[in-house]
Amino acid sequence: MHPTVRKLFPYIALTGLFSALAWAVSFGTLPSADFSFHNGDEVKTVDPALAYGQPEHRVMTAMFEGLYREWPIGYELDEQGNVVSTPEPDENGNYPMGSAPGLAESYELSDDGRIYTFHLRPGVKWSDGSPITAHDFVWSWRRTLHPETAATYGYQLWYLVGAKQYTEGRVEVGDLVEIELANRLRADQPFPRGDIRRAKLIGIARPPQVSPPTNASDEVKEELQATWRSNWVYVVDHNAVPGASESASGKVGAYCKGTADTNWKQYETEWVDDRRPESLPDTTVKCQQILLDFESSVGVTAPDDATLVVTLKNRTPFFIDLTAFYALYPVNRACVEKYGTPNWTQPQNIVTNGAYNLEFRRVRDRMRLVKNPQYWDADRVKLEIVDAMAVKSVTTALNMYLTGQLDWVTDVPASVIPELIARPEKDFIPTPVLIIYFYRLNTTRPPLDDVHVRRALNLAMDKQLICEKVTQAGQIPARSVVPPGLPGYKSPLCGEFDVEAARAELAKSKYANRPGGIPKIEITYNTNDTHRAIAEVIQQMWKNNLSIDVELKNLEWNSYLDAQHTMQFSVCRAGWVPDYPDANTFIDMWVTGGENNETGWSNARYDALVKQAAEEPDSELRLRHMEEAEAILMDELPIVPIYYYTGKNIVSPRVKGFFHNALDQYPIQLMYFEE
Repeated sequence: MHPTVRKLFPYIALTGLFSALAWAVSFGTLPSADFSFHNGDEVKTVDPALAYGQPEHRVMTAMFEGLYREWPIGYELDEQGNVVSTPEPDENGNYPMGSAPGLAESYELSDDGRIYTFHLRPGVKWSDGSPITAHDFVWSWRRTLHPETAATYGYQLWYLVGAKQYTEGRVEVGDLVEIELANRLRADQPFPRGDIRRAKLIGIARPPQVSPPTNASDEVKEELQATWRSNWVYVVDHNAVPGASESASGKVGAYCKGTADTNWKQYETEWVDDRRPESLPDTTVKCQQILLDFESSVGVTAPDDATLVVTLKNRTPFFIDLTAFYALYPVNRACVEKYGTPNWTQPQNIVTNGAYNLEFRRVRDRMRLVKNPQYWDADRVKLEIVDAMAVKSVTTALNMYLTGQLDWVTDVPASVIPELIARPEKDFIPTPVLIIYFYRLNTTRPPLDDVHVRRALNLAMDKQLICEKVTQAGQIPARSVVPPGLPGYKSPLCGEFDVEAARAELAKSKYANRPGGIPKIEITYNTNDTHRAIAEVIQQMWKNNLSIDVELKNLEWNSYLDAQHTMQFSVCRAGWVPDYPDANTFIDMWVTGGENNETGWSNARYDALVKQAAEEPDSELRLRHMEEAEAILMDELPIVPIYYYTGKNIVSPRVKGFFHNALDQYPIQLMYFEE
């Protein structure tokens, strides 16, 4: 027995027990898959508008496709799927990763870099055989942007003209608007919706605002503000939009979302060009939403079935890479409208457009993907059946790999990494990736509302020790949120490990002389051996170095995501995988109210710099704006960077088409076996 195999034998010994449990969970014997991989936690959803996380990403990039798709740069196949050319890895063992044409075969870009005209491939189809058209993208992006969809990554479409205003429901006098009446077709369908009327907004009548009690909480103040806004009356001219008057009675109408009555005529009203209409409606009509008119105001149109025109607010160098991200995938309109949300994603209902369909899902077991014969590139997809295994324990996953039950494991126990590196099979090659491991701090909760406490927590953390003694796979201690390796970008750094400096910083806080000391802190993390080990080490560091008591809270994946999104935590474990290879994907998430901010932190100067970067045509100045923004982030520390990841994939030597890369993205449709 080889020495490295002998050291791993205790892990193999557990496999018999796990196999029995796996059989019990699967309720019998299944036909074996061609390829099985460890996908970690249960996938929360396969709805591209609502998904969040690496387990979801791996599955959805196999099931769906966008205008472009993730692809190793320089990797080419012929029509039969034979390899024509293969890229060379860099000094770290990584292959260059980028985007290649997907459903779109080509595009043109305007001289100012703002207007993309995409041309869809002829004959592309959904898995049910129906044609994929440019109109599917318009409808799907509209669904993602609609405020009631509450899309996790809806902001990734805010680069389009009018998109952010549409999502936020902000309309001004003079805008063309769409009015959704309060007769929604079905309760499970926030989009598509019921009766929609298009018009020009000619006036907004605002009722008197009720002042909150002097001792009112922020929640009460926000509720009063929301109630006041819901009672605004929107006066519109239906005839101002060609064809829109057919669905409306009369030229001028009045709509509100709240309970405003006919007294609205006495309200303070802003009119377009300060001109009040000659006649006003006697009553208001209750509506569900009043939004910017999507058709005329948001920068995506389909002149015909094969052409999609996208108009951006500013030049966006990474937009093509963004079209390969799942938030911009189209979904099948007929399927969503027929079954509603979330039922349209059930295996028996779902219609996909990628290399694979979802055959079935068994909770705490697997998702089975089968090759989609309607996929435009199906001839070059080699694997017929793929199992994404929901195995939380990395120890169990390694056991399954070592006994041939898995072909690819996405994470391994830190304690055996030296033995895995030494294996003669050379199937474990840790490589640096552009991923940051960090802790979110809830800046709305004591004591984390004090910047001095946040700085002290960072300074009291020995990140080098964590990398050397806990993670052990060559991770690099982090002092910035943007990992090194992005061309032209140089991150500002937060403070490094210094116990005395940490104690001095803590002494400046408003909690320094508090009776009973600094309030207790709770670290929340999702179920994972490494996350637990890191939390335990940091718990001890903060106790020893700062005399702060720390409790640990372990949550299952879905509960963890919910707690993070609703900010039901003090400190929360997190990681960020870039959506595209640009520093902006790490920077723009921390703006005030950002969907993925989830810290409660806000800084006006930071917001302004991110906005400046987005609007800056000069690529060098754009990077400098982002660097200045990150300097603010690393000074105020609503997050504490801990380390930059290395990929910890262990892959069977028989698997080809697996390319280690800095983005940690591995398209399953490229993989195949070679003895």
